[in-house]
Amino acid sequence: MTVENFVNTVIIALLPAFILSLSLYTVRVIKGPSITDMVLAIDCITYDLCFLIGLISILLKIGFLMIAALSLALWAYVLDLYVAKYLEGREIGD
Repeated sequence: MTVENFVNTVIIALLPAFILSLSLYTVRVIKGPSITDMVLAIDCITYDLCFLIGLISILLKIGFLMIAALSLALWAYVLDLYVAKYLEGREIGD
């Protein structure tokens, strides 16, 4: 078994685990008892999607998908900043 076949097998084996985790995080977003729980679940969803996009990028050998994953991760970080400012009650830039 070559390294490429091994990596492809591992990636395909990990996909059901990612789908399960995404569904559990989605339930947490919908039923979250507080806004911080919902934001944490959204963060987990976005970072899992970034990792999944990275795995698909490796599997399909398309490097441009990594740019999409990086953009999605930065979006999640900006979301955290805005939610933190909202919960503190201050404006952005203060």
